[in-house]
This record gives sequence, C-alpha cells and structure tokens, in this order.
Amino acid sequence: MKTFFKVVAPIIGAAAITSCEVKPPTMAYPDTKRDVVVTTYFGEEVKDPYRWLEDDKSEETAEWVKAENALTQKYLSQITYKQGIVDRLTELWNYEKITAPRKHGDWLYFYKNDGLQNQYVIYRKKADSDKEEVFLDPNTFSEDGTTSLSTIKFTKDGKLAAYATSAGGSDWRTIHIISTDSKKEVEAPILDAKFTGISWKGNEGFYYSSYDKPKEGSQLSGMTQHHKLMYHKLGTKQSTDQLVFGGEKTPRRYIGGSVTDDSHYLIISASVNTSGNELYIQDLTKKNAPIVTMVDNFDNNSYVLYSKGDQLFIQTDYNAPNQKVVTVSAKKPKLAHWKDLIPETENVLSASTAGGKLFANYMVDAVSKVYQYDLNGKKEREIKLPGFGTANGFYGEDEDKTLFYSFTSYIYPSTTFEYTIKSGESKEYLKSKVKFNPSEYTSEQVFYTSKDGTKVPMIITYKKGLKKDGQNPTILYGYGGFNVSLQPSFNTANIVWLENGGIYAVANLRGGGEYGEKWHTAGTKMQKQNVFDDFIAAAKYLKKEKYTSTEKLAIRGGSNGGLLVGAVMTQQPDLMQVAFPAVGVLDMLRYNKFTAGAGWAYDYGTAEDSKEMFEYLRGYSPYHNVKKGTIYPATMITTADHDDRVVPAHSFKFAAQLQHDDGGNNPILIRIESNAGHGAGKPTDMIIDGYADLFAFAWFNMDFTPALSK
Repeated sequence: MKTFFKVVAPIIGAAAITSCEVKPPTMAYPDTKRDVVVTTYFGEEVKDPYRWLEDDKSEETAEWVKAENALTQKYLSQITYKQGIVDRLTELWNYEKITAPRKHGDWLYFYKNDGLQNQYVIYRKKADSDKEEVFLDPNTFSEDGTTSLSTIKFTKDGKLAAYATSAGGSDWRTIHIISTDSKKEVEAPILDAKFTGISWKGNEGFYYSSYDKPKEGSQLSGMTQHHKLMYHKLGTKQSTDQLVFGGEKTPRRYIGGSVTDDSHYLIISASVNTSGNELYIQDLTKKNAPIVTMVDNFDNNSYVLYSKGDQLFIQTDYNAPNQKVVTVSAKKPKLAHWKDLIPETENVLSASTAGGKLFANYMVDAVSKVYQYDLNGKKEREIKLPGFGTANGFYGEDEDKTLFYSFTSYIYPSTTFEYTIKSGESKEYLKSKVKFNPSEYTSEQVFYTSKDGTKVPMIITYKKGLKKDGQNPTILYGYGGFNVSLQPSFNTANIVWLENGGIYAVANLRGGGEYGEKWHTAGTKMQKQNVFDDFIAAAKYLKKEKYTSTEKLAIRGGSNGGLLVGAVMTQQPDLMQVAFPAVGVLDMLRYNKFTAGAGWAYDYGTAEDSKEMFEYLRGYSPYHNVKKGTIYPATMITTADHDDRVVPAHSFKFAAQLQHDDGGNNPILIRIESNAGHGAGKPTDMIIDGYADLFAFAWFNMDFTPALSK
C-alpha cells in the first residue's frame, strides 16, 4: 500500500485585442463601487478598484453577492429548456453507484449512492456474506447535504476509525474518532485540521496536520503560515496534542505524516510549494527516537511507498523527471544510499504495492499502461486493460491475494475489476449502471501544433455520425498546471452534452504532468504563456478541422484552469463564443496573500520576486488585462462562498472589472454558490443545478436549441 501522505499547497506575446465603440449593455449590472486603491511594485503603480470585495465579512460584499446572484438567476430563468436539462441530468444520475471494497478487520467497506443521495454512504459486509449494513451516512451530517466526508482511516485491526468532515466545502476539517463495533464516537472531535491526512499509530492514537486560526482576516480568507504535524493520543484532550514537526520554526511549509503499514516508521514530508519536498523518518519502535533527515531540500519529489523490515521502497523524480522506484535501508536513508529498483522510462510512472508486489502505472500520451513487478524489480507481466483509458487502484495489504482497480475513459463508465495477483487475471466486479451506450460514441486522440511548434495531445469525444461542418457545440476543457495530468474519465453530466450533438475536447497542456517534470516546468513562471498558447492552438485546431466554429465554441477550466480561461479570453476574446472560468486564480499580483496561496509560487512566481516577474504576471493576470470597450465572449464566472483554496475575491473582482469595461452585448455573469467550496464534497442536487446552468448558458449563447426541448 502507498503509505505515505504528502501535503503540498493544494491545488490548483499576447494576441491583439478586438475593440469597438462602447455599447450600452443589454443587461443592467449592479452598480459596483470603484475605490481609489493603488499598490506600487518596483516603482510602478497598479490600480485595484475592487479591493474592497476581498473582505468576505463585510455587509457591502454580501449585498453585492446577493445582487449579482439575482441577476444571474434572472438571466438563466429565461432559458426555456433549462428545466429539461435538469430533468435529463436527474434521470441520468438516478442509478445505484458502488465503489470497490476495502478490507478492514473482518469487514469489507465500500461506498454506495442509491441514485440521487447528496453524499455517498459507507456500507460494510462480512467477507463471507452478502448481508450489508450502513456504517456511516454523511447525509446525516447536515440538513442540506453540504457537510461532507473528506477522508476516513481505519486502524490495522479495523477496530477504530477516524474520519474528517468538511462544512460547506471548506478545507478546514473536523476529525471524529469512532469504534467500528458500536459506530459511536469514543471521544471529542479534533478541530481545525487542514490539508491533513490521518495516520494511525497502532490503536494508541494518530497523526494529523493543522494550522492555528488566522490572526488577520476571516478563517476562510486569512493567510495561514505555520502548518503543524500533530500527534493525538486517544483519551487525551486536543490541547495536549504533541507537536511532532513544523509550526513557527518552519513557516510556509505544508507538512504531512504517515505511518508505514508495519507501524515501524513515521514518514514526514515538508513542502514549501506544490512541487518538491523534504523527507524525514522516525523509528517508532524506539522511545524518543530522533527524526532523521532523508532529503534535505525541495529540489525533487519523493514518497515512501512501502517498507519491508529495514528496507524502504521510494518513488522519486530525483535524477529521474519521469519518476522511478528506489530502495534504501532505513538505517542509512539519505539520498547517497538510494539504489534504483525500477528505472526511469520515457513515460511517467506512478507506483503502488499490494500482495508483496509492485505495480507500475505509466502514462503513455495521457492513457494508462500497468505492469507488475516483484520486490526485486523483476517485471512479471503487463496487466491487460479493457481499452484506451485510465486505470487506478492496484494497492492493498501484504497478505492480499487479490486487489481491485477501476478503469474509465470519456466513453467508458467507471468499472471495477478484481485482479488475482498470482495469475494476473482480471474479471469484472462492478459495472456501472448508468444509462449510456458507449458503442454510439467515439473518443479520438489527436496531436496538434502549438505556437512554438510543440506537439500537444488532445482527446475529442462525440457521438458517431457527427458531421464536421463547424456547427457543433463544443466545450474545450483544460488545466495546465501544478504537474496535474488530465487522464480520460467518465462524467455522467457530459452525456447530456454529447447526446445533443455536442463535442467535449480535453487538451493536455504544458504545465501538467502528462510528460513528466519537463512538461510541467515548461508551463511555469516565465513560461506560463506556453499554457495559454497551447489552449489557444487547441481551439484553432478544432475550428480548422471543422469540428466547431467560433460561434459554437465554449472554453472551460477550474482553479488553475480558471486562470487559463481568464487569460485566454482576455488575450483573444474573439476566439470563442462562451467562457467559463471556474473558481479561478484571477488576480496574479495578490494570489499569494490569501489562505495557502503562497505555496503556488513554484508554478507562478510572485509579484514581489523581481521587477521582471512582476511585469510578466501583470502581463497575463486576467483581472489586470480587461480592456475598456473590448467585446468579450458570453461569460459565466463560477465560485463559492466557502472556497478557502482559491478565495472567491478573485472571481468577484474579475466579474466587476469585466462588467465595467465590456464593450459588447454578451452577458457577463457570476454564479456564486452558498455553502460550497472549491469543488469537493458538493451535494448531488448542487452538482446537477451547476451543470444545468452551464449547459443552458452555453447553448443559449451559441444560438443552439437542444433536442431535449422539442
């Protein structure tokens, strides 16, 4: 099993602008106040008229949010087929969903949703029985379904469990400890955990990560600096919890800890950015054993996968940008003693363990290939997968004879397979019950050329028989950052888009991890424009090849992808008809002033780094590049009031600036969800409403009427 939990800052030459005379908008936007606020960077003054919207505790901000939401809902209510979209999404969502089981003690635990439940319920059954029972129902955590389960961890013997909850999508967590026999809490919850894992030390207690509450600003927007790895001993008060690592001596680090499966070692990771980590080890079998340094810099990423006796198995990109697996003795754990076990290849590796074997999951042009190795590094076989897509799983305990993995693609609903480790045979264990016929659709991979000649992959999905006449409504999705790889996965909501003649295209932009650290680095700091150029080139390819046209193209992305959309729509506003920047990082001069934003500097750089970096960031920062009189595409910005990852002020300020300066008649709206965060843990009804509004807004502004309305 992958035992180590790594915490990082959680994630996340312009073309000419088309201008015209300023026209009165077709909508009456709220009269948003503009302040005289100026910040000086390296002798240059930068105006920030909407700084006041950063105050998420003010009544003035609350009234602005209320007015903007009222306008957005009024606009969406005029779309006559919107309810038809809601009805169709609800029909498609209403099927039983079950995840692969995991064994803890005498029980098999799995998640199940009977169809339209807001949150998945944890069930369990004995391994030799079909009789199942509810173990934990997150739908009871709050009346409106907005308090969600973020993680649950069991002790090795399965007698105890600790689970973390999130209220309204916030990154702040509350950890509850329960007896698995009685299902009742055994003591008071742990409060104010954040960016945390949970890792048990036997049945005595567990490690978790936490911050002190911000001293300035609200808990949802104030900067958090001193991350701490804590140890909680059962039966004691949280106020007596032991600080294991971090705190004021290590500011702006993101710290996680995990105990190896044999309970022998505590592994600690400390990161200052979204890439690179220090690594430490402590022998838990010896009282007051020192914490020993394994890696003393942030130049590489390293994770302890597994331990067997004194031997540690580590996945790392040290001298291997595409990752490799190494081994080292815990008695001499420093880098100088690491020995290659599974060498680096031309494809990016993600490794795991189960049943005393290693599993190497490679990305080959963003899709999966998986191989099984023994602990000596000998390749035993390639695991035959169902097709062109993404495989996940391949982890378990030492004693496991079988494991479960999932397989999915844009047209292959997620299916669970049971794999016999000794024979290498896979058999279907759980098939999705969604009403979708993959044989009616196609998903093809193409490679297009970006501005500087780089070849970039893109997967284009649509219904068979589609005519390439430039008239097909198309959503182009991208991310391009933080080493995140966009691998094929099925999304029930996309059925509605595809079955109505739509195209869904996903571009694997630089800044992501699809081709390793070099691909990632090529989209960071002073090379960030590569990401935007890659996305622009993807849009141009779709139009050139007659999949779609400007009038039928929407671009979409969230978080760092929201930055992507914001930058592209301000650089080339005539490229698309519709833009959906979601929970985006849109003020690049101040992103590092909120919550954990300082940790994103590895990808972005900051305005304080240098005059050159400041000018580069200002050159593409969406908020600072809205131009008076420019015709912008129909835009619906989306955010949420409890987003403490990318605070909603980014979206508020961008929306206000666009509404003030837009010179066209396209709607510029912002949709602000209540009791929701960056995306995780949203209840089902909120997810359905969100997609219905998105599809309705896109089709309406593309002058396209879906068949479901006829």
